[in-house]
Amino acid sequence: MQLFYAAASPFARKVRVLAAETGLLERIELVDTSVLPTTLNERVNALNPLGKLPVLLTDGGEALYDSRVICEYLDSLHDGARLLPDGDARWPVLRLAALADGLLDAALLARYEKLVRTPEQQSSVWLEGQLGKVWRSLAELERQVGELSGPLDLAQIAVACALGYLDFRFADLDWRAEHPGLSNFYRAFAQRPSMQASAPA
Repeated sequence: MQLFYAAASPFARKVRVLAAETGLLERIELVDTSVLPTTLNERVNALNPLGKLPVLLTDGGEALYDSRVICEYLDSLHDGARLLPDGDARWPVLRLAALADGLLDAALLARYEKLVRTPEQQSSVWLEGQLGKVWRSLAELERQVGELSGPLDLAQIAVACALGYLDFRFADLDWRAEHPGLSNFYRAFAQRPSMQASAPA
């Protein structure tokens, strides 16, 4: 398998962490295709018409995207406990993973607003709107932080990668001050070898 990814992408990091935690990382060739979001990458576009990373090329030659699909596919390949469980336990994990992904979507849109637009083009209303989604998501994750305990699952990985991205790109937000439960969760989770190995430079 080949994983086309951007080293700084929190979505790609989520896939890499899951692959490491399930023992699948050694079966995957990592292909770093980092570019600015405004740069066309024909190699990526040929695999994913949306032009977004990550993309997993399976051993059978099928291109899978986005990160949620890739994680579910990888979770079907290993012999250990499923990180996305079956039955009633599935829905809380999916819900929290989706909330973490939504937080990241908003954070990335805020990041791109500052990265690709000149100061004159930037919209303070847009930025405030996206960061508002980030803060509301953090508040809800703090409320549900108890769901992030117990055996490893996809929600824990997704939330940890989202919080890691905030540290990486939005260090000035100081999200820990109002979210002590999340802070404690992340402090412990970030020590996992999978997180250490995938931390963006």
